[in-house]
Amino acid sequence: MGRISFSCLFPASWHFSLSPVGFPRLLLPSLRQLLFLGLFIGIIGLIYLLVVLGWGQYNWNGEDKPFHRHLVRVTDVDATDTSNPNLNYGIVIDCGSSGSRVFVYCWPRHNGNPHDLLDIRQMRDQHRKPVVMKIKPGISELSSTPEKASDYIHPLLNFAAQHIPKSKHQETPLYILCTAGMRMLPESQQEALLEDLRTDIPVHFNFLFSDSHVEVISGKQEGVYAWIGINFVLGRFDHVDDEREAVVEVQVPGGDQQEALVRKRTAGVLDMGGVSTQIAYEVPKTVSFASPQQEEVAKNLLAEFNLGCDAHRTEHVYRVYVSTFLGFGGNAARQRYEEDVVSRTLLHNKLTGQHLGESAEVPVLDPCLPRDLQDEVGPAGRTVHLRGTGDFDRCRLLLQPFLNRTNETQSSLNGVYQPPIDYRNSQFYGFSEFYYCTEDVLRMGGDYNATKYTRAAGGYCATQWRTLKERFDRSLYASHADLHRLKYQCFKSAWMYEVFHSGFSFPMDYGNLKTALLVYEKEVQWTLGAILYRTRFLPLRDIQQESLKGAHSHWHHSFSFVVNHYLFLACFLVVLLSIMLYLLRLRRIHHHMTHRGPASSSTGPSSVQWLEAGLGASSVAVNV
Repeated sequence: MGRISFSCLFPASWHFSLSPVGFPRLLLPSLRQLLFLGLFIGIIGLIYLLVVLGWGQYNWNGEDKPFHRHLVRVTDVDATDTSNPNLNYGIVIDCGSSGSRVFVYCWPRHNGNPHDLLDIRQMRDQHRKPVVMKIKPGISELSSTPEKASDYIHPLLNFAAQHIPKSKHQETPLYILCTAGMRMLPESQQEALLEDLRTDIPVHFNFLFSDSHVEVISGKQEGVYAWIGINFVLGRFDHVDDEREAVVEVQVPGGDQQEALVRKRTAGVLDMGGVSTQIAYEVPKTVSFASPQQEEVAKNLLAEFNLGCDAHRTEHVYRVYVSTFLGFGGNAARQRYEEDVVSRTLLHNKLTGQHLGESAEVPVLDPCLPRDLQDEVGPAGRTVHLRGTGDFDRCRLLLQPFLNRTNETQSSLNGVYQPPIDYRNSQFYGFSEFYYCTEDVLRMGGDYNATKYTRAAGGYCATQWRTLKERFDRSLYASHADLHRLKYQCFKSAWMYEVFHSGFSFPMDYGNLKTALLVYEKEVQWTLGAILYRTRFLPLRDIQQESLKGAHSHWHHSFSFVVNHYLFLACFLVVLLSIMLYLLRLRRIHHHMTHRGPASSSTGPSSVQWLEAGLGASSVAVNV
């Protein structure tokens, strides 16, 4: 019988020859067996595709999101890759009262999902330092020479231009935003300075800049930007489900009031500077007003805005209360307090004929200064000598009238309207003086506890000044604490306490205030909130233009992935089918030979002899 040789497109070592006689049952299966074998192999191939396409896809898309967010925060301190063509840039110049600072931000191309915000980060140079530059004095000092405004701002723009790739300048938005210093100038002087910037900057720089990109912002805007910046860094605008994050039920402004949206709870902001104090927090529910007058006031204090890139989607609509209180900062409050001490002392002396406070021998006793600390306050000719008694509780009582509280419901400092706060489900971050008062001397920064704070502050006030000075000389306090801090720590700690608990009405057992200097080891500026708010609609055009292309791109990516696997399966099935067809043909030949027997000799002796004698010289090659 002849030998059958299989010559497949495999390596040479895989070539082999078999005789059908040796394994008749194996190589000559029934049709039912062949069909079963094909079905089995087809099922195996289908399972393979499901595993590769399904498991692989879910494995990549279902990665650990909390870990990813943590990784983003870590990589945020890496140097910015300016060679990345998909990176976008933005510039914000903060023109403050004492100086101006430029901040450069960057973000990757928007992912096309209208539910997500831009991933804006502060740009970092090759040394991993933030791209920031500050100049002095403030731009308001040029009020008499407004034509020099553009020359004043020129070094900041040069600095930014050197860090941003030149090919990106034309698409890089530039915002020049002026704050308190400019707000104090007459409107005509403000406009003269701004007009010089609007006219000259486009001549020398190719940034994306229009007339509306330079303005004097209000205290309300500044507060909103600060609130946005902090919550953005904290990840509170990321609406993914996370059981570890607190949530809040929100009635979205302008939406269906019957359906509440449940999303991450945002953090409120408390900021006490030297001159003013500010509070900002989300108002999740619709509020009612005690009177039409209160409602009118509230309109100026409540800000409603959409942070999403699509104005038609409401999941990123927020209602935020923002109020700034001038004269309620730490230094301004102390100045008001001293003026009151001087006026009351002089009036007392005039009425009684005494000479209280006129010399260090007969000082006015001040419970808001550390024990035995001597101080002089008041203008020349009206100087009053003080000596500290260090009585924290007495100091708090004396400071309460300076809060200017009223008996009106839903009001705070100065009788200003304040919507209700859900103290059981809220979180606040305290910055500036809230942090300095708790950390610089008391070393209690972080989680605030009223009981521990009052005990520590009372102990500090009651300590003799000589002892406090010795501790300072031994560097037992924070490195940036100076003698001014030591001298007025007692007063400021009492003032902060009263503003927080009596002014803003936070309960004594409130345990969700964190005093901080940095968030995730970074100083958070209101300029971050400004760039996020002002560029929020930039991705919308790209999303609309690429909605079809994006879908096609996704389909093409998936299609190419699927095709590779189906092509492999198709080739495998073709080879399998070829083998099955050959085996069926071989089975027919064998069956035909078995039933015809000797009569088949009429077909030709040579063929019969070849089949029966098994001559090695003759062979049939089947190429697969």
